[in-house]
Amino acid sequence: MQFQSVTFDLDGTLLDTIADLAEACRLMLDEVGARPRSLAEVHSFVGKGMAVLVERCLTHEQPPSDDQRHAAIESFKRHYAAVNGKFTRIYPGVIDGLQAWQASGLKMGVVTNKPGMFTGVLLERMGLADYFDVVVSGDTTAHKKPHPEPVLHACRLFGVRPDRNLHIGDSRHDIHAAHAAGCLAYAVPYGYNEGEPVDSADCDALVSDLLAAYRQALTFKDLPQK
Repeated sequence: MQFQSVTFDLDGTLLDTIADLAEACRLMLDEVGARPRSLAEVHSFVGKGMAVLVERCLTHEQPPSDDQRHAAIESFKRHYAAVNGKFTRIYPGVIDGLQAWQASGLKMGVVTNKPGMFTGVLLERMGLADYFDVVVSGDTTAHKKPHPEPVLHACRLFGVRPDRNLHIGDSRHDIHAAHAAGCLAYAVPYGYNEGEPVDSADCDALVSDLLAAYRQALTFKDLPQK
C-alpha cells in the first residue's frame, strides 16, 4: 500500500442518513410554519452542511430572512439531535471495506460537513467510531468542503503529507477538496451529490464501494518514495 492514511466522507459515503435528515427537516418546517419538502428535495439539498440544508429547505421564491434562518437552524438542531441515527443505515460494503483498511495499518479518518455535535454521536450509535483515528467535522475548521482545509487538517493530525492521503467521498465537493489539498480522490456512485452524479473523469477512481476502493488503492504504485 503506497498510501499512509485514508479519509472518508460520512453522509452518503459511510452512512445513508437521508431518512434522519428528512425527518428533522419535516419537523423543523412544521414548527416554523414553512412549506414541506419531499424526500427527493431534501436528498438534493444535502452536501454543504446543516445551515445550507436548512436554507435550501426554506427557499422558494426568495431566500429566508436572517431571523427566519436562525430560528429554523435552532429548530433543526433540536429535532435532528432527537432522531440522529434512528433511521440511518450503513451502506453495503462499508464494514468490509473499513475492516480491510484497518487491517492494512493505515491511519483512518472522517472528514465531514456535518457539525461536530452530531458527528461523534452518530459514529458511536452506528458502531463505527473505533475505526477512526481522526474526525474532522463541519465546524472543526473555519471552512467546509469543498475548501481543502478540512482534509489538510486531517493530514496534519495524522502527521501525513497530503500526497500520501487518499480521500473517498460521494460528491464533487469531496473531489474538489481532496484535489485542492493535494490528495487523490476516489468516489462512490451512490450517496448525496446535489443532483450531479460524480463522473469518473473528475476523480482518480470511481469505485462501487469501500472494499472496491481498498482493492483499487492496492494497485496504485505512482506515489514518490519517501
